[in-house]
Amino acid sequence: MWNKVYLEKLNEYKAKSQAGGGEARIEKQHSQGKLTARERIDILFDKGTFREIGALRVSTSLDLPENKRIFGDGVVTGYGKINGRTVYAASQDFTVSGGSLGSAHAKKICQVMDLALESMAPFVCINDGGGARIEEGVESLDGYSGIFTRNTLASGIIPQISVILGPCAGGACYSPAITDFIFMTEKTSQMFITGPGVVKAVTAETVSPEELGGAGIHSNKSGVAHFTYKDDKACLEGVRNLLKYLPQNNMEKPIDVDTKIVDKSKEIEEIIPDNFKKSYDVRDVINSFADRESFLEVQPEFAKNVIIGFMRLDGKVLGVVANQPKFLAGSLDVDASDKASRFVRFCDCFNIPILTLEDVPGYMPGTKQEHNGIIRHGAKLLFAYAEATVPKVTLILRKAYGGAYIAMNSKNLGADYVFALPIAQLAVMGAEGAVDILHRKEIAAAANAQEVRQQLIHEYEEKYLNPYIAAKNGYIDEVISPENVRDRLTTAFDYLKDKKKARHWKKHGNIPL
Repeated sequence: MWNKVYLEKLNEYKAKSQAGGGEARIEKQHSQGKLTARERIDILFDKGTFREIGALRVSTSLDLPENKRIFGDGVVTGYGKINGRTVYAASQDFTVSGGSLGSAHAKKICQVMDLALESMAPFVCINDGGGARIEEGVESLDGYSGIFTRNTLASGIIPQISVILGPCAGGACYSPAITDFIFMTEKTSQMFITGPGVVKAVTAETVSPEELGGAGIHSNKSGVAHFTYKDDKACLEGVRNLLKYLPQNNMEKPIDVDTKIVDKSKEIEEIIPDNFKKSYDVRDVINSFADRESFLEVQPEFAKNVIIGFMRLDGKVLGVVANQPKFLAGSLDVDASDKASRFVRFCDCFNIPILTLEDVPGYMPGTKQEHNGIIRHGAKLLFAYAEATVPKVTLILRKAYGGAYIAMNSKNLGADYVFALPIAQLAVMGAEGAVDILHRKEIAAAANAQEVRQQLIHEYEEKYLNPYIAAKNGYIDEVISPENVRDRLTTAFDYLKDKKKARHWKKHGNIPL
């Protein structure tokens, strides 16, 4: 029998590693509406499956007092099962040195990131820290560079998810920015490069952490956050839900599941007005044919003129990109182009077929958009669709005008199938604008100018805008009635499920970032 001293020492160390910064700091964490690092791990992973790595590691910095060299060094790392599948994770512990990142802390995160990539399994990082540990100087900064490098090398190979459940300041922000999805909570999350004190010192502007980089700012204005929830528990359950739609890595496809199927495609005729000046909610169109309650919207509060998200069709995962006529008539602007193109590239990385629902009047005009780089940003969407090799199907719901028609996965941009509803219009621009340009002299000279203009608009629509002209020329594969939408989409994606697209070898493309 072993001397009981061995086991006593093990239990002592284990208890110390799980104590974090002590009861007082844990209580303070709870008083702020935040869970501890370990409580978060317990919610994220299937019960009893998490296995910790590096629990006894401490900082090796000579500048750190002995009483601050706490087991675990302020981060819990390890692996377990989420929805029955392997996932690796790191969870920063704010009760230990404010969750700041030191050398040992960074090495623990890097180790588990390496294991995730080698195991071809997703990686989740829960951020709750004040940035680089000042006492460790350049060693702390070097730790960030190791994390950033691994984020970059793993990009497009395994899904990477960042969860911001407290402060994420300075250089710490750039790791989440490289990952695929960022989750935040409404009251306790902040992300900013320079804190309020620095902002005030430099600009004389007084601003709170929430105003500078809270969840509201990043979900509505900056577009940094993809999902926002009310508290830690709801946020982590949101991560679990997202992972149901994702494959383990870029060599696999998402898992098919049994879902409730109700075909309400016929309702599309009631949802979409044939008066092109009237708007509608494209989410209603999506939910009319998607498997029941399967649509998961991404970035719902940012660039609302485009909707992106995941859905299931007969239990199979699709990525959806849709113009939203309720906002800016569904036109493409700088932010919408960025939002849609990054999502298209994510889906292409991880073998998720893409469904595009098109109702677009064009790229957003105006000096503001031009000066903000609509040419450069708009080109990202063209690049993303043309580059993607996954199955791509487009359904033109109503308007498909100008360069935006091309950008929304047109036939020659690489769409495998293009369907259109009978009311769809494909043209350089709408009838009113076209007539005003083409017939301006004739209209100006007419005694009954308004009547002549309306007659010319009607003639233009009949001659140029109906979908059958595009179908005759091969730009549309089929004009379908609303009640057949789900059937046609299901069949199309089923026949494309084994699609393989050969491309010339290249190191990578040069997308217009």
